[in-house]
Amino acid sequence: MAFTRATGKHRAPSRLTRKSASMAGVAALATTGVIGTLASPALAAETGAATVEDTGLTQIVAADSLADQIADQAAAQKREAAEAAAKAKAEAEAKRKAEARVKEAREAKERAAREAERKRLNSFRLPIAGSYVTTGYKTGGSLWSSGSHSGVDFHAASGTSVVAVGAGTVVEAGWGGSYGNNIVIKMNDGSYTQYGHLSSIGVSVGQRVTPGKQIGLSGSTGNTTGAHLHFEARTSPEYGSDINPVAYLRAHGVGV
Repeated sequence: MAFTRATGKHRAPSRLTRKSASMAGVAALATTGVIGTLASPALAAETGAATVEDTGLTQIVAADSLADQIADQAAAQKREAAEAAAKAKAEAEAKRKAEARVKEAREAKERAAREAERKRLNSFRLPIAGSYVTTGYKTGGSLWSSGSHSGVDFHAASGTSVVAVGAGTVVEAGWGGSYGNNIVIKMNDGSYTQYGHLSSIGVSVGQRVTPGKQIGLSGSTGNTTGAHLHFEARTSPEYGSDINPVAYLRAHGVGV
């Protein structure tokens, strides 16, 4: 019995067709749990080719991930830099304020010291601390050539410290005739004060003195009947320009 070939052309399945069929088979085997070992060598080769073809996409994803990491790192560094700058600015401002407070406190202390010194220089006091007047101003008698006392006498034992009643400049320091050893000071306010009958003199002409500065020691030199301090206030350094020394001291805040 003879066999005849069916009419028409028959070709072997193309490579694409084979690949599709193979992939379909693999999918079916995967569904049933049969894996890998049943695949033909041709299928394994085709699968390897697909893996190689997918590598380009993997590289793109990896590059995107690295770029994101770099961007995140740059943003973090930017934040850190901004935070460091803000911290440095805050510290600098705190330091500036602290220095300003220190400067202000120092200036306030200096102002207070200057004010205290100004008050001290403008202050007045008794020529002999704790003393009192024994002979008043303009007291009459034969003891004085003018017929009356041109100053006041303060009680003082010989050798007692005599001080400047205020700030000024010494214009006379030496023997003064009936005043004995005497000192005349031109005060800062333009008035003059005189200290007579001293046992010793501790300043010289032209010397600046401050309130309370010791200028000599009390005594009984010159025309006197005993140790004491003769004190005068004057409008000039010359004799005869005297003013009431008690009123003068009281006008400058001294209790006498």
